[in-house]
Amino acid sequence: MAVSGARGALGTALLRALHGHGAELMALTSSPEPMTLSDGEDRPIPLRSVGWCCGQEQALAACLREVDILVINHGVNVYGDRSAAAIERSLEVNALSAWRLLELFLQLPERPAGSPCREVWVNTSEAELLPALSPLYEISKRLLGQLLSLRALDGQGENPCRIRRLVLGPFRSALNPYGVMGAGFVAGQVIAQARRGFGLIIVTPNPITLVLVPLQMGLRHLYGRLFSRAAS
Repeated sequence: MAVSGARGALGTALLRALHGHGAELMALTSSPEPMTLSDGEDRPIPLRSVGWCCGQEQALAACLREVDILVINHGVNVYGDRSAAAIERSLEVNALSAWRLLELFLQLPERPAGSPCREVWVNTSEAELLPALSPLYEISKRLLGQLLSLRALDGQGENPCRIRRLVLGPFRSALNPYGVMGAGFVAGQVIAQARRGFGLIIVTPNPITLVLVPLQMGLRHLYGRLFSRAAS
């Protein structure tokens, strides 16, 4: 499994939890320094650290060919900044880079017969639907969510790859130090729901999200079917 945003709170929590399930791990990080990680008993967790930066997604093509599951988790929060630079950074990191990475993974060469079906998990956040007290974070996450909904209309095609959407409520991290959930708890819930076969994975203390997100997904699906078409 490969996880982008691997040095963030959720990224490291996912890597630790996935290690507990026996996964071979790849950490995608924007830092030039190799990433190291240990478990709860300070034993090193074996992982492959791959450095990259937004805009250079194509450079990951070779290493992603080895990956069964890609978790697109990287993001940035500029809080109240609404400068041109903040707008560009938010859209690039939270939406466009994630979109390019998704498309790159979906277009990888077909795997040999008998190989596991690829999966991609995309963290769109609860900000896709509800306020996050950061307008540009909300706008960029909603753009990613809309693009993901359109992409899901095309199905798996000739090269099957399942897309799972992660809609996560506020958890404590560098992006949100006031989150009410722990990153470890969220990571455990994400993996538990994925193991139960859920395509829409929601982890939040807010019951409104549990009602509104599936409704919104259904309406988007219908709208996309009626007013858009796949490339010929």
